[in-house]
Amino acid sequence: MAGASRVRVPEQLSLRDKITEFMKAAAEITVAFGKGCRDIVQQSVVKEDSYIARKFSKGSYLWRRIGKPCCDCVCHKLRFFNHFLPEDKDPLHSWLVILVVTLIAFAVLKINARQNASPVPLMKKVFLHPPSASLIVLPDGRYLAYKEQGVSAERARFSLIVPHTFLSSRLAGIPGLKASLLEEFGIRLLTYDLPGFGESDPHPNRNLKSSAMDMLHLANAVGVNDKFWVVGYSSGSLHAWAALRYIPDRLAGAAMFAPMVNPYDTMMTKEERRGTWEKWTRKRKFMYFLARRFPSFLAYFYHQSFLSGKHGQIDKWLSLSLGKRDRALIEDPINEEFWQRDVEESIRQGNVKPFVEEAALQVSNWGFSLADLKLQKKRRGKGMLNWLKYMINWLESLLNEAKEEYTGFLGPIHLWQGMDDSVVPPSMTDFVHRVLPGAAVHKLPYEGHFTYVYFCHECHRQIFTTLFGTPQGPLNTIEIDQALVEGDSKEQEETEKQEEVKLGDPATKSK
Repeated sequence: MAGASRVRVPEQLSLRDKITEFMKAAAEITVAFGKGCRDIVQQSVVKEDSYIARKFSKGSYLWRRIGKPCCDCVCHKLRFFNHFLPEDKDPLHSWLVILVVTLIAFAVLKINARQNASPVPLMKKVFLHPPSASLIVLPDGRYLAYKEQGVSAERARFSLIVPHTFLSSRLAGIPGLKASLLEEFGIRLLTYDLPGFGESDPHPNRNLKSSAMDMLHLANAVGVNDKFWVVGYSSGSLHAWAALRYIPDRLAGAAMFAPMVNPYDTMMTKEERRGTWEKWTRKRKFMYFLARRFPSFLAYFYHQSFLSGKHGQIDKWLSLSLGKRDRALIEDPINEEFWQRDVEESIRQGNVKPFVEEAALQVSNWGFSLADLKLQKKRRGKGMLNWLKYMINWLESLLNEAKEEYTGFLGPIHLWQGMDDSVVPPSMTDFVHRVLPGAAVHKLPYEGHFTYVYFCHECHRQIFTTLFGTPQGPLNTIEIDQALVEGDSKEQEETEKQEEVKLGDPATKSK
């Protein structure tokens, strides 16, 4: 209809308009609230008859005794600046404003400088590499992955087996070790993945004894017929200690670098325990507490760090406190590339259980004590049966002129410790040396946790010279033939002895 009026439909507001209106209303409420608070303060606090005004105003006693002399002194010294200020402004108020603005400006500059000095690194994703390890089958059916470096088994003068540290793999070994140095000393170096790490199958009930047995089976499977050296670095020393305890007859010696022990060991003195724990960060102490009491909670932290699928810094992931030299080393591009590749191999199975088990092993009951490795005479047990055994052994020793029996590890133990190490503090090595006084300790001034072991050719040469003396190269064909001849002669002597025994037996003669 022509005369009918049109009804206007109200426009619907968009989400953006609604948010804008809400922010405006919130701002108005905030301003009104601020004005109300100001009025309350002015009426109840700043009034002339209020307590604050009576005690701290210009006419008060404190102002006359303290405030006015100080203000006059400061204003007198800064009076020559007043001609730079506007004439209609109070100098005291102006200088207070300038001071506050200056402090804010310095704070902003400091924050910007800190951000520019430590830029946020770009996150690099973890890459899954194709399998590359050599494998052996253990007696329980598990596969153990290993890597071999240096000379062959037939030409090796010395064999070294290296269990890796936490969050590492068989690829680590002795980082930066040159093949030419192994050839010069005639060394065969074997590294392997712990159960559940790298390409090794997990162990259903892993402990330090099973770890030592895995090392023994590896040596037998790859043809290490003579005694071998075990190398323990940092937390990898746990497995080296286990080898010294459970397979001492197969070991020629042990080389330890910043050797880790149980920080809850009851044999530690208060000074040794304090010197160890005070070097660690709060987060690391908390992680040790969880590993000892609630190890299952570690899975959450590990999934947030090295199992997140992205790379990060070792000191952040493991809550390490590093010195200047250690920090400079881990930030080096060569070491960073090596570290990232080692981590990628370590976590390739994506299973958190092996890492939780390894962390719990560090702080739980090992099943033995370091005192068990100390070289000492074998003690006689209590009871009549043990007394009779002791008397029989004593009579046999008199008849056969046998030597006295000893317990503990008979071979050499060398300890290298950086004096600026905060990851495994020197107090731990002091504890080990107190319990094992026969161990040779090499203290390294100004060295940290990584600097003496990682990518230091001269350090590696010093280590091998200390262990093996002057380099003589690998075994040549003449020495190998002599060894075979000596072995054949020993076998021939044994067979001759057996034949003599058979000929001297009357039962065999009658036959």
